[in-house]
Amino acid sequence: MLRFHSSEIGVSQGSVMLVTDYDTGGPLWTGSGERVTRQSVVFPERFLTPPAVQVAPSMWDIDGSTNQRGDLGVENVTSAGFDLVFKTWGDSRVARMRVQWTAIGALPDDQDFLL
Repeated sequence: MLRFHSSEIGVSQGSVMLVTDYDTGGPLWTGSGERVTRQSVVFPERFLTPPAVQVAPSMWDIDGSTNQRGDLGVENVTSAGFDLVFKTWGDSRVARMRVQWTAIGALPDDQDFLL
């Protein structure tokens, strides 16, 4: 459980176009086997400590003639940002994917002495 020891709680949200492989002929559309794409996200304002981050696909364009496999998650969460990661495998073909994210965590207040 994430406990906040700050009087200031922040919620930051955003949207990332994570996959555009149909337009670019990228590996998630043209390849096979295990494939991964990642993108760093920087928060507009630093949190006091690494926040809780939730992600969800808000748009996906996937080839319906193949199996639809995907694993969407986050890695390397810090007070400044995180890495958004999407993996697929086998014969799945992903043309496009947009992802919404939300981060909730403690913010520095006037009592905190941070650089």
